[in-house]
Amino acid sequence: MFPSVLLFCLFSVVMSENKLASVDFEVFGNVQGVCFRMYTEDQGRSLGLSGWVKNTRQGTVIGQIQGPPDKVNDMKLWLKSVGSPSSRIDRTVFSNERDITKLEIRGFSTRY
Repeated sequence: MFPSVLLFCLFSVVMSENKLASVDFEVFGNVQGVCFRMYTEDQGRSLGLSGWVKNTRQGTVIGQIQGPPDKVNDMKLWLKSVGSPSSRIDRTVFSNERDITKLEIRGFSTRY
């Protein structure tokens, strides 16, 4: 029995390292005209994430991030509480959070 438990544990570790997450976001507050998209793109790239970011006509910023769950969580925290230096984040809404088997987006970009 011991070898099968060890094998299961090793399999679990390998599988968790290959896990990827995807999440959509919308940031509310003073987030346009303050380089929010540029800082978001830079932060996403520095974390090794894929995704995109875009201004909306409603004055919010929307986007999607994909990558390892721990890095996605780091980016979520950044989107909720840091942002660009001149921004004011009132709230951030995350939706469509899911596990994915491979990246659906290549790189990190600003969309228009």
